[in-house]
Amino acid sequence: MQTMDCILYRELDRLPGGKVVGEIERLAEMLPDVPARELPAARSRFFGAVGGLLELAAEYGFSGNLWHAALTFLLVNHENAFSTALEIGGEAGAGLRRAALHDMHAFRSLFGINLQAIGEALSTGQHRLLLDFEAGDEKRGRLGSTIRARLRSLAKALGAAADEPAFLACLEAFYREYGVGSFGLHKAFRIEPSAKVREGFETLPQSPGSGYLPAAFGAARIVPVPNVRKVSFDDLIGYEAAKKQLIDNTEAFVEKRAANNCLLYGEAGTGKSSSIKALLERFFDRGLRIIEITRYDFRELHRILDEIKNRNYRFILYMDDLSFEENETEYKFLKAVIEGGLEKKPENVLLYATSNRRHLIRENYRDKEDRYQDMHASDTVQEKLSLSARFGLQIYFGAPEKRQYEEIVLALAERNGIRLPESELLLRANAWELKHGGYSGRTAQQFIDDLKARGMQAEGLSF
Repeated sequence: MQTMDCILYRELDRLPGGKVVGEIERLAEMLPDVPARELPAARSRFFGAVGGLLELAAEYGFSGNLWHAALTFLLVNHENAFSTALEIGGEAGAGLRRAALHDMHAFRSLFGINLQAIGEALSTGQHRLLLDFEAGDEKRGRLGSTIRARLRSLAKALGAAADEPAFLACLEAFYREYGVGSFGLHKAFRIEPSAKVREGFETLPQSPGSGYLPAAFGAARIVPVPNVRKVSFDDLIGYEAAKKQLIDNTEAFVEKRAANNCLLYGEAGTGKSSSIKALLERFFDRGLRIIEITRYDFRELHRILDEIKNRNYRFILYMDDLSFEENETEYKFLKAVIEGGLEKKPENVLLYATSNRRHLIRENYRDKEDRYQDMHASDTVQEKLSLSARFGLQIYFGAPEKRQYEEIVLALAERNGIRLPESELLLRANAWELKHGGYSGRTAQQFIDDLKARGMQAEGLSF
């Protein structure tokens, strides 16, 4: 196998599609000189490889030449000294480039494998499925439409490359533009605990405030979120000043200027989480990535930062609905990472959080009563306030007044094609609000969704 002779692009089996590519490479080398008695086994292996490529296509939304798509996917996912050097600095040293050029000989040979010849040698026409595959619902795939289109054009360019230098030049352009691996292909990520951690959560009791399990239970890993809800700032009606603050801070961050950790606080349903999701649509193509973390991931923060600090992306660690009860102490790990630890927080990382509480940690009247027992009462108060103080930018999202709520309803109704007289629409909207949690953008959206579900052209529509 020619891929066995690669210098940088090794261990392909660990990547999506790697085992299937290896199987077809082995079949191509053994055919057509295979004994007749071994043909049934070879046919079965080929059918298994075809099925594997179809599964890959369904998972990631590939179409067209699935063989070339799988090879391209391996190349853009393979993190090595050459690909990461191009991501980070835009150039690789002469030695790395010579090694990469050597490996491209093997991949060009793979691109040249004649699937039709394999199908004819095995007396099957199933190879045709791989040469011009028509995808179904591509939106169900793990990759966004922009990345899918870019991969499709890259696969065509690699397949048409006249020689190894031309082949490598196509790949270099992709690494410079998007980077390499999951961070290059996906917008959003979450933290997935190892199998041992998951088992531990199911079997071991957790004491109040104990947080994450010990490191002995295994390390968490960063995994892509396959289907991210698309939200645009144009979809969020109102809060123009708040949105501008958030956009300006993030703009400075992606431009590698000074920017602050950000806390979005205020009433529920006012668009705090949606505003952060909207940042992806605006800044993804400029290198912004978001990693969602929970309080149970805080003990892993240092390891997560080690993994992302040297990548050429701008990472937002996103904490939704962040708050702590009095007996929960995980916030101390977060404080140490934001500011206060010996190691400086990486310049390509910011923390964004949403919360219904500005001060994040619950306080009660007993805190004031305890000042008679606490010899250092002011220190105790400062301990509880110090976490929110580490977010340099704090943006308030308040509940809209009735007039603003009605403006949101009217705008959403127009966007969704709702055709009711304005007076009737607002009457229904205010009646809905009384039963569903008060004035907010979320309440307005739920009202419009309910109208759409009932069919707005029907007469006698009622709650």
